[in-house]
Amino acid sequence: MELRAYQPADLEEIYQLFYDTVHSVNRKDYGLEQLDAWAPRQMDRPRWEQSLADHETWVAWEDGKIVGFGDLGEGGYLDRLYVHKDFVRKGIASALLARLEESAAGQGCRRIYTKASITARPFFERWGYQVVKPQEKPLRGQVFINFVMEKILRV
Repeated sequence: MELRAYQPADLEEIYQLFYDTVHSVNRKDYGLEQLDAWAPRQMDRPRWEQSLADHETWVAWEDGKIVGFGDLGEGGYLDRLYVHKDFVRKGIASALLARLEESAAGQGCRRIYTKASITARPFFERWGYQVVKPQEKPLRGQVFINFVMEKILRV
């Protein structure tokens, strides 16, 4: 597995990975209507294109396909971190997170933070993230419980 910078040609594959992962991996913690609201079948292409281009986005690449991706916004905000449903628990998320944390520290960020799902919370806790607060987040008519989490970085 190798990490490389996002390229616009990756968009379709990244969105399919996101959709499939949310609808399989997160199924144990969220209902079907929530999953459909979180990851709709139809991608909002302009929003995704802009977001991935505006952020520092990395993809994990293996055997000619994208097996994970993560992106870092301004001020150390870790927006997304997803691994292909067939490649979970193989160190891909950890490799992506290490790369994004290194980048945030290199930009002078004293902390990195995210809004972690119920499913992702234990992963981030293993990486030293602390829950700042739980929150309810409305999205497309559904309400999600997630957790604002942060990690203090060494700069």
